[in-house]
Amino acid sequence: MDAKVASDAIFDEIGNSFFSDQRKKLVVILGPLGDFDSFEYVQALVEQYSFIKSKGIDIKIIGIGGDNGKRKFCNYTKLFPDDLVVQTGNNLHNSIGLSAGPELPFNSGLRLLCMCAGVGSPGTLAEVLRGYLGDKNSLQKFSNDSKIKIGFLPAISGSLFSCLGGQGFQRPFELATFRLQNMIEILYNWNDYMPKGINLTQRGGTFLFDSNKKLLYSYRPTSLLSFSETMHNPLMFLDSYI
Repeated sequence: MDAKVASDAIFDEIGNSFFSDQRKKLVVILGPLGDFDSFEYVQALVEQYSFIKSKGIDIKIIGIGGDNGKRKFCNYTKLFPDDLVVQTGNNLHNSIGLSAGPELPFNSGLRLLCMCAGVGSPGTLAEVLRGYLGDKNSLQKFSNDSKIKIGFLPAISGSLFSCLGGQGFQRPFELATFRLQNMIEILYNWNDYMPKGINLTQRGGTFLFDSNKKLLYSYRPTSLLSFSETMHNPLMFLDSYI
């Protein structure tokens, strides 16, 4: 896909007013709002939102969903609603050549289950395993005083993970627990996050532009749980531009 063609399609979707000042622009295109990657990527961004904006970078996020899904997604992730644009389909994704997932002879739901099992989705199982084993190259997800709710189960203390592995890095089962929380939220609100149950395997992309609309960085994942080139530090790509 020609970079200029992709950039022009993104500009048309968002509107030129977003690109009218002298700040860099980070455009994150999600698949469905209810995708695991959509939740985890936006949560990583929200954690660093103030810092990123203080470094002269504005953020716009585009995802597949509806108004109810947008409202619940923003409430859960703490994303500013004005920074999220929702679409009912994947026309933009198609126009800029983002991956629609593996070409398998099944419906969208079964293709998604295959991706969860690593079929046509290289790297997914390794990323799942990292969530259970821990990763000393990643930051911890929960503080000791966190009260972690998992569905209807009693809350557990974040100090439990310190007992399992220490502090200052991602401990065993910590990321898996964080992802389980997201999964429960998605399943409870499936019809809002995944309207019509289509485009379930659609992947997204990351695009960073300078103040002159020049594309500085892009990444187009093809697998589940691969929204960043560096999943242990998903926003590492920004280090070269801030």
